[in-house]
Amino acid sequence: MTVKRPQAMQEFLDAITSAADRCVTDHNAKISLSKIREALQTPSKMSDEVGTQLPIRDSLEEVANPQCFHRPELRHLIETFLRLEPMLTWRRRSGDMSCASENFADGHANANIIGPGGIERRTDVWLGVTLLAPNVRYPDHSHPPEETYLVLSNGAFRHGDSEWFEPGIGGTFYNSPGIVHAMRSDSTPLLAFWLLWAGTK
Repeated sequence: MTVKRPQAMQEFLDAITSAADRCVTDHNAKISLSKIREALQTPSKMSDEVGTQLPIRDSLEEVANPQCFHRPELRHLIETFLRLEPMLTWRRRSGDMSCASENFADGHANANIIGPGGIERRTDVWLGVTLLAPNVRYPDHSHPPEETYLVLSNGAFRHGDSEWFEPGIGGTFYNSPGIVHAMRSDSTPLLAFWLLWAGTK
């Protein structure tokens, strides 16, 4: 049976791959995104779960106003994301909370869009979003798949032995497989998309 994506999902995927094409400069990230783009040509099973919210979602209104994005590809990405967002299941992170700020539990939310637990269930591509309330420090963490971040707000990140750095709105960076990384918001919320390639080729 042919699987068809919801229109809101396809519009978002078109927007984020287009924005990534314009924003990403790292060579390894470009290779990873090429694999992701090719894999997403074939839709996978869609979840029948109803989207769920967390109180932190209120921060989304502050950081995701399309009129605040001057670059047209980022404004379009946010517009398509906001149409898709009611379908998302926002969750709190579980597991090791080393280095997290004391306000982390109620000050963050993650949502898988594609991948395990996402709207579209698959194992080769994990695509999702993280939202932090102001002044929240995400815990150090790592995972086997390589990862590319596309950042849509102010905020700081670190990976490996790096110092904290600020990609800026529309900034991107690449996490190699297994590298330890983290993020933190400043006086405003942090919003970032992450695209992981977990395939075998």
